[in-house]
Amino acid sequence: MVAHHDHEWGIPSHDDHHLFEMLTLEGAQAGLSWSTILNKREGYRRAFARFDPAVVARFTEKDIERLLTDPGIVRSRLKIESTVSNAARVIGVQEADGSFDAYLWAFVDGRPIVNEWRSLAELPAETELSKAISIDLKKRGFRFVGPTLIYSFMQSVGMVDDHTDVCFRRCGTAPTSSGVS
Repeated sequence: MVAHHDHEWGIPSHDDHHLFEMLTLEGAQAGLSWSTILNKREGYRRAFARFDPAVVARFTEKDIERLLTDPGIVRSRLKIESTVSNAARVIGVQEADGSFDAYLWAFVDGRPIVNEWRSLAELPAETELSKAISIDLKKRGFRFVGPTLIYSFMQSVGMVDDHTDVCFRRCGTAPTSSGVS
């Protein structure tokens, strides 16, 4: 968890595969702990073709049945099917907007929203913006994209900088082996 915070969480991501990965992992985490999902991350990468949406969108019912027996991922039919479905939706967004990255980052005018939190207790579970993105994603057919999940996704991929003012990562500062903030 510390390594994820120190080297990834909150760093702006503009790679469509990584954005699809983080959306998938956030959805997989619903009802579970983030550490459980991080421990299965390599299993997810293997199972879902390193999060290449063009490959995952072509998964068949046979692939879904195979994944339901894979101990390297959360074996939830709804979560597996949503990943396959969401891959097809990512492709639709790429066709309509040029990239998943361009679509998502347009919601924040291409720059992270930097919040001024002093403690973790101040962080919201969702915002008006995460609600708006959630609504738009749902209109496009995405699943497992509620406003709380989307806010967590936005934090994860750096669309929102929610590092507290005492965190060494505040506003993108260089990673070290400090603690989670």
